[in-house]
Amino acid sequence: MSSRRLPLVQALRLQGPSAIWFKPALSVVVSAAPPNLLLLALGRLDLALYAMAGSLCALYAHQRPYAARARVLTGVVLGMTAGLAVALLASALTPGPVVLVLVGALLAAAQKTVCEATRVGPPGNVVVTFISSAALFIPQTPGQVPAHLGLTLAAGAWAWLVCMAPGLLRPHGPERRAVAAALHAAAGLADQSHAPAHAALHTAWQTLRSPGTRSDSTRRALENLLLRAESADADPEQLRAWAGALRGTGPVPQAEAAHEAGTHPRPARVPFSHLAPVATRTALGCALAGLAALSLGVGRPYWALVTAASLYQANVTLTWNRSVQRVVGNLLGVLVFAALTPLTHLHPVTLVLCCLACSFGAEALIARNYWLGTVCVTPMALLITEFTHLQDPGLLITQRVLDTLVGASAGFAAAVLVTNRRAGDRVHEALTAVENAGAHTEHLLARPAPHALPEARRALARALTDLRATADAARGEWWQRPFPTERLALAEQAGHRTLAAAVRHREAAPLKQDRHGTTEDTRP
Repeated sequence: MSSRRLPLVQALRLQGPSAIWFKPALSVVVSAAPPNLLLLALGRLDLALYAMAGSLCALYAHQRPYAARARVLTGVVLGMTAGLAVALLASALTPGPVVLVLVGALLAAAQKTVCEATRVGPPGNVVVTFISSAALFIPQTPGQVPAHLGLTLAAGAWAWLVCMAPGLLRPHGPERRAVAAALHAAAGLADQSHAPAHAALHTAWQTLRSPGTRSDSTRRALENLLLRAESADADPEQLRAWAGALRGTGPVPQAEAAHEAGTHPRPARVPFSHLAPVATRTALGCALAGLAALSLGVGRPYWALVTAASLYQANVTLTWNRSVQRVVGNLLGVLVFAALTPLTHLHPVTLVLCCLACSFGAEALIARNYWLGTVCVTPMALLITEFTHLQDPGLLITQRVLDTLVGASAGFAAAVLVTNRRAGDRVHEALTAVENAGAHTEHLLARPAPHALPEARRALARALTDLRATADAARGEWWQRPFPTERLALAEQAGHRTLAAAVRHREAAPLKQDRHGTTEDTRP
């Protein structure tokens, strides 16, 4: 293992706010408020966890087009309900807490693997694992399970409607935002005479070509804007003007049509061999954290389990960053909980309202840095435990701090112990993909094929984007074989040269006269 310094200050550095931070924040509040207030009116706040399980599904898929969002949200609701069902049945049938911790660790590993394999996006497995882990330690009988799952499904259906509702007013909103971000990125790099921002353009193309989306005039106009952003002579000021015009619900700016053929390649599935180390780390770390919390006599070992499950990122260095962020955020969060306690103990209404406010704050702040969002997540989780009955704040705070430290320590230890040798293999695979895509594009440039070059060009851009992400992940991993630094630099340089040549070829393709004397655009 090479010598590494684990960053501390860098892990806590704040970023700019997300462009749509208010969307998940408002969605989760609108999704959670009616079920919780209804349960409060019925005097059944003890059922709030099952309703929150469905309501928290509103945190997902806000970057996706509405057709794709509908499918992802349906999968999240069903996945949340399935995880909850396993947890409730285990609670009803399992003889002791040790077995429950082991079930929770395996369930967390399965949830992490599924979320990574399907690329569901943030908040990933953390929310589902929090709900299922908490449910493991709720006394339950088999006869109660169907009604509790029904409450989750009902709240999940409401969350689905809340997340889909903006599509009635702005049906192409996610696509417009993705294209605007790509135009801004391309304009910034065009100012410096560099190639277009391939990662942002790739994301925008993926958004426009999401499975199930229909081609219409708006989508075609957005595609033309992306094609102009890819061009060699793109005007930065014009790109920024188009990006600004995409805000709101006004008409999409009409750029010159480029008549390109071919489809943009879709993201490949993640092979299980790449996911096995992450699944193993999650299972081992969660088991160690939960069992350590039990041995210390903590009444809620699932807090330590969830802390461990929330740590695992693309490599050990990023996992260390998340460990620091989790600990700092939780320690500050228990102080927020202590400050809120006098207010929440006044009346159940104030308890529910404070919980909703914390859920809004968590989603509003978490994009700035994970630790900042956790400052609100921690009091929200503690307040949910009081929905059944008010508890001693000092005891809750002590247990939460202890579980945080135990969970972070055990989780990071598992990340160090379970080596991810596949990270180096993935770099070599990504290098081969870039070299093959570059060779194919060069072949098409030598023998122009108008209908094949656009797809080859975008496939090369995607391969370069994947290579950069794979290399960054591998560099942060420990216990690796020698890193192919020279081959990586040469492959990236050659790939970007070929990509630039393909872009210039599209711009330089001649206009020819058809047999009727009209002008025909033959650019590929």
